[in-house]
Amino acid sequence: MHDFMLAKEIIDQLKLIAVEKGLSSMKKVQIEIGQISMSHDGHPEHTEDISLENLQFGLKSIAKEALFTHTIFEVKKVAGEDWKITDIEV
Repeated sequence: MHDFMLAKEIIDQLKLIAVEKGLSSMKKVQIEIGQISMSHDGHPEHTEDISLENLQFGLKSIAKEALFTHTIFEVKKVAGEDWKITDIEV
């Protein structure tokens, strides 16, 4: 479930970038994901790690707009505790 919440957050960020840059499509988006754990009930001891496979599925499921019709999402696991978009190919 958290994988889908993160996927939505990433897609929302990409939409903002598209508006800001005037993009009508994105061929490839590269994303780096650190060791992210999200609590589903507000208790830090009840955390779940993000699954890259589930995140990929979530990105493809949520990205239904024309902007993302042919987008390839490349997700790479890295050190750290956050995520970032590292490159967008148009």
